[in-house]
Amino acid sequence: MNQKAKSKVVAIIPARYGSNRFEGKPLADIAGKPMIQRVYERARTVDLLSRVAVATDDRRIADCVRGFGGEVVMTRSDHVSGTDRLAEAAEKMGIAEQDVVVNIQGDQPLFDRAVVAQVAQPLLDDLALPMSTLIYKIIRPEEIHDSNHVKTVFDRHGMALYFSRSPIPFQRNPDEPVPPTYYKHLGFYAYRKGFLVTFVGLPEGEWERFEKLEQLRALEFGYQIKVVLTEHDSIEVDTPKDLERVEAMIKELKLEG
Repeated sequence: MNQKAKSKVVAIIPARYGSNRFEGKPLADIAGKPMIQRVYERARTVDLLSRVAVATDDRRIADCVRGFGGEVVMTRSDHVSGTDRLAEAAEKMGIAEQDVVVNIQGDQPLFDRAVVAQVAQPLLDDLALPMSTLIYKIIRPEEIHDSNHVKTVFDRHGMALYFSRSPIPFQRNPDEPVPPTYYKHLGFYAYRKGFLVTFVGLPEGEWERFEKLEQLRALEFGYQIKVVLTEHDSIEVDTPKDLERVEAMIKELKLEG
């Protein structure tokens, strides 16, 4: 058997009820369905995925997921990040060390299905690669200086060099005839399950502490992150206003059911 075929791809959707900007966000109604249900059901249509589960510490979210027939994994309530929750869930699910765990954000109900294969494929092709993530070419100038849109630079082999909330690269000469191309980081990750457990066991990195970007921990400790350029941007629901925008798009695309 081909060694590449041995790795399964599993998606885990971390979900928490508390949020400074949007309390109870996973259960927010979008055209008749809770947001977490829309994310879960969209993930279930991805052929590459052998299994999809929601990881949460909240009974309300767990009851909701079970109510629509989804798989849920209960996790501790003291996790600092979604990645910590992801790792605990992966352990409880008995995912094999060489298998690939895709982190699908629970606040992106309209993510393009193609991005799952895009982010997972590098780990299926290279068994030595620990993790990968997606990037998108910035086309809206206002996003370059928006700290909520994380920028990245990478080497000629597609390995991340750095992630920052600041515009990188910095354009030293404003009269440069060709401005730099900026790429923003999209919050989709794929991890080798064995590395995922290693990653959450590492201490907080210095760059991570300043930027508040946990992927910098991997770079600081010498692990490679493959970045994959995608043509599919993804709308995140961070506020009730974002919810209205997504709901309008769902109705326009006739995806209410």
